[in-house]
Amino acid sequence: MSGNHITEKQVRLYMKFRKDFTQEVAASKADISVSSARRIENGRHQPNQAKRQWRTRPDPLEAVWESVVVPILQQDELITPVGVFDHLCESHSDDFPTTARRTLERRIKKWRQLHGGAKDVMFLQHHESGLLGICDFTHVKSPITIGREPCKHMLFNYRLAASGWQYCQVVYGGESFAAFSDSLQKAFRESGGVPKEVRTDSLSAAYRNHDNAEAFTERYKSLMAHYGFTATRNNTGVAHENGVIESSNRHVKAQLEQALRIRGSFDFNCRDDYEGFIQQLVGRRNKRINTAFIKEQRQLQPLPPVGSVNYSIEYVRVSRTSTINVKRVTYTVPSRLIGSRLRVQVYDNRLALYLGHELTYTLERVYAQGSSRKRSVNYKHVIDALVKKPQAFRCSQWRDELLPNEDYRCIWQYVNGNMKADDACRYIVRVLHLASKKDNEIRLGRFIMQQLNTGRLPSLFDCQERFQQQTRDIPQLQVGQHSLKQYGLLLQGGRND
Repeated sequence: MSGNHITEKQVRLYMKFRKDFTQEVAASKADISVSSARRIENGRHQPNQAKRQWRTRPDPLEAVWESVVVPILQQDELITPVGVFDHLCESHSDDFPTTARRTLERRIKKWRQLHGGAKDVMFLQHHESGLLGICDFTHVKSPITIGREPCKHMLFNYRLAASGWQYCQVVYGGESFAAFSDSLQKAFRESGGVPKEVRTDSLSAAYRNHDNAEAFTERYKSLMAHYGFTATRNNTGVAHENGVIESSNRHVKAQLEQALRIRGSFDFNCRDDYEGFIQQLVGRRNKRINTAFIKEQRQLQPLPPVGSVNYSIEYVRVSRTSTINVKRVTYTVPSRLIGSRLRVQVYDNRLALYLGHELTYTLERVYAQGSSRKRSVNYKHVIDALVKKPQAFRCSQWRDELLPNEDYRCIWQYVNGNMKADDACRYIVRVLHLASKKDNEIRLGRFIMQQLNTGRLPSLFDCQERFQQQTRDIPQLQVGQHSLKQYGLLLQGGRND
């Protein structure tokens, strides 16, 4: 319109509308005058593309830019605009208005684009199929709970660089060699082969970071020789050199967070449920690149017939309290093993107990943080002995840990406050003994709590009647042998002589 500069966009709009409308209508739609439309069509319209060379307001940085800001920027490339702003506000407040922060940031950005030093460049990589597998440990920040108890853990993340195929395993301890070896070997088996090169960061479980004479630990060299791969590592503190796995870490944790929110709960009944949830999540991701993975799988080296060692060994003796001590953790074991000397294979997630060469029991591994100590108590290991002397329950050092869940803790609190001491101990021990039979633990605890909510404590007889499996006597049948003469009567025309 009159008094306004006609932009190139308005010219394009006018020419577009002019194909279907009259000159007056097209000019109105493009928001220009008819006379301007005529100049456009006659070729006499000259758009003013020159930028103005004058300022519309005083430069707020004129007093400090050349004398103060530029020398600071030339001094150190790591100085940020916020740092410069704070310095000007503190030391040059008379010459610098604090309202000019955005102007300062834009001016610094432009100066560095024109006069700054060279920046790091990310070089896109092309990975050959079957050549490189990258792995890393990453912490999960989502508030995962197992049975409503916080679950501190990490994810071991392995990825084939060419196809993007991925394997994740939940790790409950630290970045130990047992966790690294077990997870890496499972990744090899899941992918169906071994890449020529495996890259990690500077894992202390794999590298002697303080020994220049020997880079690899003995156990890692043995693992490399067994599977036939070459090990490499990225430079310490340079995460983007391992960008293939770092970006994968971020993506899988973000997808896990979203899947948990859609699920509506961060709580799982047991570790197996959570680990299965992770495997389903990663499996869906792998389906998207299945074609590329099949192509890369053909280039992987074959797996050896057997796996490598992924555990450490300790020898312990079962004490008279039916416990063993492994890695600053006290574990209860079945009382039948008291006095036995066991060989314990310590894996990342479990302990395998061997009596001689025979596997006799498996325990879920528990980790003690730092120099602290922990206990892993299972009432089923000692309940048969506790039934014989139920009064030992009251003052037992393990009393609270012998109660398997919150239901049983509430039951003990009720009977301890409403029954005689001897009767309360006898009741809770008998209930625990019944709970250990035929997997009655959850159902029995719920039943007693439901009865307590109605104001009645069920008797031991009621509990046994409801949950104890009644053995039925098998009747003794007397079967007599018939004589051959009687079989003859079954034949057609047979006679009874």
